[in-house]
Amino acid sequence: MSSDDQDERLFKALANGLRRRMLDALKADPLTTGMMVEKFPGLDRCTIMQHLKVLEEAGLVIVERRGRERWNHLNALPFRDIHARWIGPYAALAAEGLAGLRDRLEP
Repeated sequence: MSSDDQDERLFKALANGLRRRMLDALKADPLTTGMMVEKFPGLDRCTIMQHLKVLEEAGLVIVERRGRERWNHLNALPFRDIHARWIGPYAALAAEGLAGLRDRLEP
C-alpha cells in the first residue's frame, strides 16, 4: 500500500467524530469491544465493530485477542507521524513568519 493510500485511510478514519471519541476512550487503557459498547450506549455492537475495523485498517487501533475477548489498543505512532509530516513543519513555518513580522514591526 502506498503512503498516499495509508494517509487517505488515516484521515478518513479521523474525519468521523465518533471514531475520534472512540480513540479518546482508548487513550488511558485498552478496552475490549464489549467495554467500548458500554461507553457508547446509543450504539449497537455491530456499529462499534464497524468503526473499530476502520480504525484498525487505518493503523490507529491494534487488536489483541485473548481467548474470546478482543482488546483494542490505541496506536499512537500514526499521530507521531502526522505531527512529523504535517503539524511540526507547518507550525515551524508559521512561527518563522510571525517572528519575521515581529522583527519588521519592532523598532
